[in-house]
Amino acid sequence: MEPVNELTLPGTDVTAADRAQGSILFVGTATVILRYAGFTILTDPNFLHRGDHVHLGHGMTATRRTDPALELEALPPVDFVVLSHMHEDHFDREVERKLDRGLPIVTTPHAAADLTAKGFRAARALKTWETLTVTKGGVRIRITSMPGAHGPGFLAKVLPDVMGSLLEFENPRGGSAFRIYITGDTLLFDELKEIPRRFPDIDLALLHLGGTMFFGVVMVTMDPRQGVEVIRLVKPKTAIPIHYDDYSAFQWALGDTAQPPDDPHGWWRGTNVMSFEEFTAMAKYAAPGTEVHILRRGEAYTFEVPESRR
Repeated sequence: MEPVNELTLPGTDVTAADRAQGSILFVGTATVILRYAGFTILTDPNFLHRGDHVHLGHGMTATRRTDPALELEALPPVDFVVLSHMHEDHFDREVERKLDRGLPIVTTPHAAADLTAKGFRAARALKTWETLTVTKGGVRIRITSMPGAHGPGFLAKVLPDVMGSLLEFENPRGGSAFRIYITGDTLLFDELKEIPRRFPDIDLALLHLGGTMFFGVVMVTMDPRQGVEVIRLVKPKTAIPIHYDDYSAFQWALGDTAQPPDDPHGWWRGTNVMSFEEFTAMAKYAAPGTEVHILRRGEAYTFEVPESRR
């Protein structure tokens, strides 16, 4: 029987060209498609449309303001899913209905148990700092669960456990070719300080922002200002904000200007909007060595891996 901390996928050996370049396609919310070294990885799949509602538990709902950049049916073949936690804006009812039940999903113990009960046969649970090694076509990727706090302490008992993720692609020599940190739906809190101590050289960080409010009162995901502090702490070479304006529960959104856009439905009412330019400037001041790259839905970021690290 295969060890719990390892997963082997079918695939052919990759070429040197496959290791030279990768990409991140932003679909919307926290959903991205990551391609590198023969892997295609999907994060937090959410494919609902503008006007659709999600249920977040305890009677809390949110309305989607945007459409995904592509439809669920248009997904390329995916090797596995990384899921930060079990909320419907990260794993929605259409995904639950249509996603292949045999697709590996790497997530929290709470979400893995929920998925297994729903018939997903390959859910893999990781506790904080635990690692799953995935091998495909001679390439190994180490997925380590990072600390996350989906709200202040008193809400921990009513909100689902959440994890960030550190995806580390290995080169043929066993070294690190490329490291990606995905924050998950977390607030800035003390345990995040351990991340740069354990992983001091992060190439790319995907930041879940939006300043989600629990019943409009308590913030349960980072707003852009906390996102800047995570950039200051982790100091990735590149930082990309995601999860920043897609739902009505997001009270601190990012946008092209510091003012809400035209909104005949009133979904932006009461929302604080920080401009992309202001966020980028704040991040540059906090971490001069980090480049902030803004992605709109449907846009892709291409990264290069130096030959010495391939």
